Amino acid sequence: MSAEPSPHYLASRRHWLKSCSSGFGMLALSSLQHRLHAAQANLSIQPKATKVILCYMSGGVSHVDSFDPKPELKKRHGQAMPGKVEKTQFNNNGSIFGSPFAFNRYGESGLEVSDLFPEIGKCADHLAVVRSATTTVNEHSQGNYVAHTGFPFLGHPSAGAWISYGLGSANENLPGFVVLQSDGGLPPLGGAGVFSSGYLPAQHQASILQSDRQEPIPHIQPAQAADMQRRQLDFVAQIDQSFAAQSRNQQVDAAIKNYETAFRMQTSVPEVCDLSDETAATHKLYGIDDPDPMTAAYGKQALLARKLVEKGVRFVELSCLSPATVAPASSHPWDQHGNLETGHRAMAHEVDRPIAGLLQDLDARGLLDETLVVFTGEFGRTPFSQGSAGRDHNPFGFSMWLAGGGVKGGTVYGATDELGYHAVENPCTFYDLWATVLHQLGIDHEQLTFRSGGRDFRLTDVHGNVLHDILV
Repeated sequence: MSAEPSPHYLASRRHWLKSCSSGFGMLALSSLQHRLHAAQANLSIQPKATKVILCYMSGGVSHVDSFDPKPELKKRHGQAMPGKVEKTQFNNNGSIFGSPFAFNRYGESGLEVSDLFPEIGKCADHLAVVRSATTTVNEHSQGNYVAHTGFPFLGHPSAGAWISYGLGSANENLPGFVVLQSDGGLPPLGGAGVFSSGYLPAQHQASILQSDRQEPIPHIQPAQAADMQRRQLDFVAQIDQSFAAQSRNQQVDAAIKNYETAFRMQTSVPEVCDLSDETAATHKLYGIDDPDPMTAAYGKQALLARKLVEKGVRFVELSCLSPATVAPASSHPWDQHGNLETGHRAMAHEVDRPIAGLLQDLDARGLLDETLVVFTGEFGRTPFSQGSAGRDHNPFGFSMWLAGGGVKGGTVYGATDELGYHAVENPCTFYDLWATVLHQLGIDHEQLTFRSGGRDFRLTDVHGNVLHDILV
């Protein structure tokens, strides 16, 4: 004969709630406090932007070959580096390496940009170039995590997740955070964790869309009639809500929200990803007609990014591909430790026209004022050679730029030394970058917090200063 059930298991839910010292009241209060923290974070600042597009250059663009001209490198090409040379990733360090690219002045501002980026150069009066960026790490995976989350390891929310959490959804039929990829492309080293929601509710993690596939998300096309799906979803939600009431697990509520968003995305995602309704002139503007398939693929991402922010998606990230002349299927295609001139020319050709097209199109549609575009990699590259024709990683000084969203175009902030090795004027960190981005979105970066494991975390950790000098 089986034993009698314990009175603990016979207790009703009402009795259990009544007997608990915390119960769902405290659980609900905790959840509400998280939402209030997010809401209160953007009460005191007038927002200048509502969306962000991140053009992430995985692998590390050489700043001294792109946005930070250093004539002294050419003058001293082939000479030994003066002073101390810091440890590099491979320590195969050569002599001073003059840039193989010419720099030109663009726009009314006269901003100097190398001939790697002639189309972006034409948008110079929209750009605020930060020439004094620094980071604390010198390796790709850690660098990607720092650039995206503020921490050099797995488990923390990506900037897109924080922004989705802080601002909420502007379109219930689409996710708040989208990462665009193309066939053959790979996420940055560190993998999908770079785009994670971490300890934030799961509905804020990135949705990854393949911009050049018939199905941008696998199985997005419904296999059943909508009414059948609706009944199944309601049934699953009923079970999940019952489980949530027993388990006190906030992630169950997030899962229910994800199911609902996924259901609505079945119609909205194919519609927004259909580029056939765009004019031939628009396709040309973005480089979708370019004979280079990598440029055409990145152009599709850039055009889709515009359509997504137009539909209210808060944060969109574009992903680079790796041309065969660089390294097939690389997750860090800007990483030219050898043959930098060939590799950087191929990568720049991939992104130059699409990004310039994106800026011009956003501006023409009146969207650039409310959309903040960010261009950065995880670090820069050394002013001296690795081997004879490459450059190693340089975390001590590099460049990034911002455009739109209340940014003062045609400006330069900070500086590296005469060889482009170390930031010597207004050093800037990724904490400063994200503090500035959040500020433009109307969010006080010190107030946007989430309690996890007994500690209040934030995107900028315990750091971050808004770069007011580059803002209107």
